[in-house]
Amino acid sequence: FSRIHPLTGPIEVKNAEPGDALEIEFLEFKNKGWGWTGVLPGFGFLADEQYTSPIDVLGPALKIWKADDNYAYAKFGDLEVKIPLNPFPGVIGTALQTRGKLSTIPPRENGGNMDIKHLTVGTKLYLPVFVKGALLSVGDTHLAQGDGEVCGTAIEAPMEVTMKIKLLKNVGLSQPVFVTKKVKETEYNEYIAYPGIDNNLWIASKKAIKGIISILSKYMTPVEAYMLASVAVNLRVSEVVDVPNWIVTAYLPKDIFNKEIEIL
Repeated sequence: FSRIHPLTGPIEVKNAEPGDALEIEFLEFKNKGWGWTGVLPGFGFLADEQYTSPIDVLGPALKIWKADDNYAYAKFGDLEVKIPLNPFPGVIGTALQTRGKLSTIPPRENGGNMDIKHLTVGTKLYLPVFVKGALLSVGDTHLAQGDGEVCGTAIEAPMEVTMKIKLLKNVGLSQPVFVTKKVKETEYNEYIAYPGIDNNLWIASKKAIKGIISILSKYMTPVEAYMLASVAVNLRVSEVVDVPNWIVTAYLPKDIFNKEIEIL
């Protein structure tokens, strides 16, 4: 993590001043025919969990994907997996007024490492300007990702990205906001869903993901299941009002597999 993320920029936007905003429209993503998903020890949603099995989710592990214009392909255990492409930049942001080196890991009010899969073709993203010229950077491109990116990586891939940038003067935007359309996950017809129930949303999310991993581990190693959950499973908050317990549900699309997956 000493040299992440791979970014292009900073791009100076003419006449941009603090208090302005950038309207960024994503026009095209061209991939290079491959991508990767990995588990790095000490990083990821389950990094602080304790496991005792010989092959656990803690890694290190690496999965290489092949890609065309529509799908990414890889083998997980005995299963052939096909994921619809939904390319987007994991990192996109303007410069902060803060001086010195800043890690690109956490997202901030300037954008940065947001890992939002809806920032794809057709979406308009609005970012605040904090310094003269805005100094926009973009990168960490993904072929596809689940909501949560739980193992810490998506289908990471090199890409050429085409965007249209429009300067909006004196709008006073304080953080990112975007307007989006449907993403390709709407191609899915059936899901396996595992609710995580707890009075802490963080723990509920972990319960949901570990439930999906336990189902997938009948067909592949747990670390493979963890990587697949990162690129294909969507974590959704189901309710936050039925105190004292809340629910986060993990949705695994069944359509991505070449054969039937059983839950019991």
